[in-house]
Amino acid sequence: MLIEFSVGNYRSFKDVVTFSMVAANLKSKDPKLDENNIFNYRKSVNLVKTAAIYGANASGKSNFIKALDFMKKFILNSSKETQIAEEINVENFRLCTSTETQPSFFEIVFVIGEIRYRYGFELDMEIIRSEWLFHAKHKETNLFHRTPEGIYVKNTFKEGKKWTTDTRPNALFLSVCAQWNGEISTKILKWFMNCGIISGLDDIGYRPYSVGQLEDPKTKEKILSFVRDFDLGISDLNVKHTAVTEESLPKGLPEPLHKFLIEQGGQHTTVNTVHKKFNEKGEHIADEIFDLDKHESDGTRKAFSFSGPLLDVIANGKTLIVDELDARFHPIITQAIVQIFQDPHMNKYNAQLIFATHDTNLLNNKFFRRDQVWFMEKNRFGATDLYSLVDFKIRNDASFEKDYIAGKYGAIPFLGGIKRLGD
Repeated sequence: MLIEFSVGNYRSFKDVVTFSMVAANLKSKDPKLDENNIFNYRKSVNLVKTAAIYGANASGKSNFIKALDFMKKFILNSSKETQIAEEINVENFRLCTSTETQPSFFEIVFVIGEIRYRYGFELDMEIIRSEWLFHAKHKETNLFHRTPEGIYVKNTFKEGKKWTTDTRPNALFLSVCAQWNGEISTKILKWFMNCGIISGLDDIGYRPYSVGQLEDPKTKEKILSFVRDFDLGISDLNVKHTAVTEESLPKGLPEPLHKFLIEQGGQHTTVNTVHKKFNEKGEHIADEIFDLDKHESDGTRKAFSFSGPLLDVIANGKTLIVDELDARFHPIITQAIVQIFQDPHMNKYNAQLIFATHDTNLLNNKFFRRDQVWFMEKNRFGATDLYSLVDFKIRNDASFEKDYIAGKYGAIPFLGGIKRLGD
């Protein structure tokens, strides 16, 4: 489970900002909200199950999720993909002279089993400037720390003793230790692998996972139930595999690509949706087969693609981070997805959902606690600030949506002279 994430000097983030899933010490107007939306992590510490991030376009919401994605991918790949002279693909805050020579900062706090870990690093395009790992069951202790002068390993992290002098300047020490099957480091890399980060605007990237899940009858039934509940008119889903041929390839492909696909062969996968066909009396007389890509709406395609990752996260108590969750979804569908995580009967293993959205229908004191609502706003220097609704003194019965639209919490677009366009 995710506890905190901090980032600084990365894209639109100049100063270090911290996002937290730790539940604040507050009581909602509806006691069931506190009962359903939070869970106990350890004595006197609760975490929220879901968190929504609001902000105007270009406020930094996507950059925040890109920061998480950068950290995940760099941890998983730095020891095997980078070469000694290869630059690190990190982008610092470019709108201030003081950040030009400073490293980007990333730190994350998470839980594996009963152990809490705090891991982070600072880096520029050339080297890792610093790196650290702490763990805690009761009291936090250091496992290793890294400076430009060297890597210093504690006895509690024996798996790293061999690699302190064999880690490249542009590779993470944690990644190197995991590459050589270190016990603790491997557990941490597996946690990052299981932390899903997806875009609600582009579902093609994670659709293959959902397609693969249809091969298992039990999982297929769950996906069908998920899709049916959204009232999309689908009664069944089928996968069809056909060999790649001249006829199956789209027209207009570049000749080299066309030739490559034909020579390589392989299979083309099609997802078909089944719809019931009725006569004038309303009697079901047949089934019609639709091609998911050719005949279904963008929202239906996204709902199917999203179903596999979502069900996996719920079934295994993982963390899912989604940019633009509400894109191409009706507000009721978006709310239903969030509600899955906040229903203790459905979310038995305390899976977490963190998402960026513009859907203000969710800003409701009967649906969210104040510590589940976050805002991002750029200042006049182009730097993103991150803050929570907890930072505001408001009544328990306040209308979150109405006050947000009215600008009481900031993080809304300033339209300037747009009204003059019609003059």
